[in-house]
Amino acid sequence: MDYEVDVRKLELFNDMAKEGATTVSEHLNQLSGLDTEIEVSKINFLDMADVRTHLGEHQQVGIYVELTEAPYGYILFMLEPEGSKRLAQGMVGDMGSGEPAEGFFTDLERSAMQEIGNIMTSGFIDGWANVLDTTIDMSTPSFIFGPASDIVDEMGGWPDEEIAFVIDSTIVATDTDVEVTVYTFPQLVDLVGLIQNIDVTTNVTEDTTASDVV
Repeated sequence: MDYEVDVRKLELFNDMAKEGATTVSEHLNQLSGLDTEIEVSKINFLDMADVRTHLGEHQQVGIYVELTEAPYGYILFMLEPEGSKRLAQGMVGDMGSGEPAEGFFTDLERSAMQEIGNIMTSGFIDGWANVLDTTIDMSTPSFIFGPASDIVDEMGGWPDEEIAFVIDSTIVATDTDVEVTVYTFPQLVDLVGLIQNIDVTTNVTEDTTASDVV
């Protein structure tokens, strides 16, 4: 397949990623009451062998979903354990008290993080679907706690490609230790097909208005 893409369309897709990250930040504000903002959002092209190095080895919480429609692939939210627990406790309050299931998180806190991941993912990809005039369905979010580089192995289903198209966006809470990094690992062939269909006259800010939190 021809991977050539109009650079103007690639820039629009980058803008879509930024708008998606902004929506995630707004949803986090509503869910947790924290004051969050986008610190950085950028596109990286990485050798598949370098993805694990990019993510690092330190302990992280991973919430991931599989996209079951084009561009397929995965969206992965990575958080420091302490920040993740703070978000979860903000959702469940006193109901989350009890013995952690695996040394750090209770079952209720894990469920809360999966629900947060579901809301964040919807906010992130709804804007894409609006711009592309399509639907993008996804799987139920999965919760993983462990070394960051091992999380990608748990996800599975890696594309048979030499290069990974990775969008990473970092969202930070300005008054606490919560930081969320959003990684997107789409299937390259399907992603290029979608990008080629973007209208270069698209107003990304207007067309990426995502659905409200329910």
